[in-house]
Amino acid sequence: MIEEGTARVPRAAPAGAWRLAGVVVLLLAVAPIVHRYLVAYPQDQWQVDLEVYREAGRSLLLGRPVYAFETEVPQLLPFTYPTFSALLSVPLALLPWGAAGWVWTALQLALLWLVVGLAFRPLLERAGARAGLLHGVVAALCVWISPVGENIRFGQVNVVLVSLCLLDLVRGREGVRIGRWTLRWPRGALVGVAVAVKLTPGVFLVHFAITRQWRELRNAVAAAAGVTVATFLVAPEASLEFWTSALLNSDRLGPNAGSSNQSLRGFVLRLYLSEGATTLVWGLLAALAAVAGFALARALHRRGSLVGEVAACGMVAVLVSPVSWLHHLLWGVVVLGALVGDGRSRRRLVVGAAGLLLLWVAWPWWGANLLASRSVPTVLARAVQNGDLWWALLSLLAMWWLLVRHAESRSRAVTDASLSV
Repeated sequence: MIEEGTARVPRAAPAGAWRLAGVVVLLLAVAPIVHRYLVAYPQDQWQVDLEVYREAGRSLLLGRPVYAFETEVPQLLPFTYPTFSALLSVPLALLPWGAAGWVWTALQLALLWLVVGLAFRPLLERAGARAGLLHGVVAALCVWISPVGENIRFGQVNVVLVSLCLLDLVRGREGVRIGRWTLRWPRGALVGVAVAVKLTPGVFLVHFAITRQWRELRNAVAAAAGVTVATFLVAPEASLEFWTSALLNSDRLGPNAGSSNQSLRGFVLRLYLSEGATTLVWGLLAALAAVAGFALARALHRRGSLVGEVAACGMVAVLVSPVSWLHHLLWGVVVLGALVGDGRSRRRLVVGAAGLLLLWVAWPWWGANLLASRSVPTVLARAVQNGDLWWALLSLLAMWWLLVRHAESRSRAVTDASLSV
């Protein structure tokens, strides 16, 4: 019975209900992508990169050469990664092939949820109890960017690398709460594990040295060396072959001059210069990108922008690596989180939204199609073909402008205003 003069106050939905709603939003958003790449896709192109990892795990179990084996026709893809990755792939080898693709896709989506939660944490915290729903909306927007789709399409591991590095730098000091327990690790160790999985996160070791984060550098090197040595003890022949042969053969990675290689080296290779000129130009461009990117990461580290720090290092990895496939741009999710911040700045929201929209377009594939058309100037088609490379370069500029220069200008303005009072 409700007494006269009183009103029933609706009870707010618990945070768990909003989180469940966010998960549903993400699943609905990703459903067409999953249907395309896991249900309707041709079997001879199904999860081709995941097959490479899984076959490497099977090679260890069967005792066959890890780096000599190639996947079946028509792909004929060799395993090109550190032997530790092959060791981690053994559980995939124990699963039926069809189940492995679905399990790996589910893991990718779970880790994307984690990456979005860490990268957009200041924005999500403003939503209060409804943070779970906003979390799902942001993840749903990010799942449609080209790099995320490419990772799902091929069954790639980039979301694992991004998760390890982001979790390490953003939560390395406070750890992760799991029920009543708090999981902690030596800050830098997860970066070391990522380096042992795939060498490109090694840019974080350089960043640790530049910013004099000696403890993090020590932990990262110790973790990378520890798991690498342990892997050598388990699989000595494969480990020796990787470090003495497979690592030095970039041709194992596929056509480096193709549209899908969006590193600076891929851009230079598509200029079709002489071999000596290609090496020189790439070296100069890579050096400039590394100097600018590491300087930005250092400035963001000093300002306490942990997400921006990770984003800048991730973009350096994309730019200076000899080969950066389209799916490597998954670091762009972290960039978007750094740009948006807590969502209070309209300028940062606009730039973040523009960055999101640009990543929705598969520029390299579009450019490759334009190259096949005689009605489109080659220069324009080439510019479109390198679209993800331009995005990576512009992301560094945008982070410098919004997170460093503009922030410093606002800080000086506040200081001047306080002094004039």
